[in-house]
Amino acid sequence: MAGQQDKQAAKQAKKEKRAASKARRGQLWEAFKMQRKEDKALIPWMLGALLVITGVVFGIGFFFGAQWVMLPLGLVLGALAAMIIFGRRVQKTVYSKADGQPGAAAWALENLRGRWKVTPTVAATTQLDAVHRVLGGPGVVLVAEGAPHRVKTLLAQEKKRVSRLVGETPIYDVIIGNDEGEISLKKLQGYLMKLPRNLKPAQVDALEAKLAALGSRGAAMPKGPMPAGTKMRNVQRSIRRR
Repeated sequence: MAGQQDKQAAKQAKKEKRAASKARRGQLWEAFKMQRKEDKALIPWMLGALLVITGVVFGIGFFFGAQWVMLPLGLVLGALAAMIIFGRRVQKTVYSKADGQPGAAAWALENLRGRWKVTPTVAATTQLDAVHRVLGGPGVVLVAEGAPHRVKTLLAQEKKRVSRLVGETPIYDVIIGNDEGEISLKKLQGYLMKLPRNLKPAQVDALEAKLAALGSRGAAMPKGPMPAGTKMRNVQRSIRRR
């Protein structure tokens, strides 16, 4: 009886895995069609990467008299490079569409890769300006989005509120934008990754517990910058799984 149940469970798991794989392929194909309409250079770049890398690997094999053995490897590496190019160009399109829209910074932060603890909209105004809190190896990072003349005050207030609880823990602040002294949305993750690592994981967990009591102030922000952004986010995850 137990053996039969195990077989049924394995069969169901295999079926679900096939369905998930089919769904991911469907997402990739839809994303490819969408990106191709907006990005005329997509196919030349992908095809160029495939041909160039395949040719280089084939040439190396030819030098050693094993070109036909190396050809499949060249095709695999070329296809991988083409997929990487596709993923990065999709990401670039997503960020360019989201840039400047309310909730875009929160959306970008919630899609960070790595050991980051994000609390969106810890402070906000009715004009949809907001400050989001990020905890990680650097310490506390406050990320503000909205009109600069309003978010600077909002950011200063939140920084003062946090500093009362965190003591000597470093606090960084950044305003999302394209003017001098601001960080663009597409460079936000790179900015966070370049910050010095001041805390260990256990210290980050303790810091999160300490700050949990602060709660949020102000109006709620939208969950994301646009409906299409959510679809593209799923596509990026699918690409990374492949």
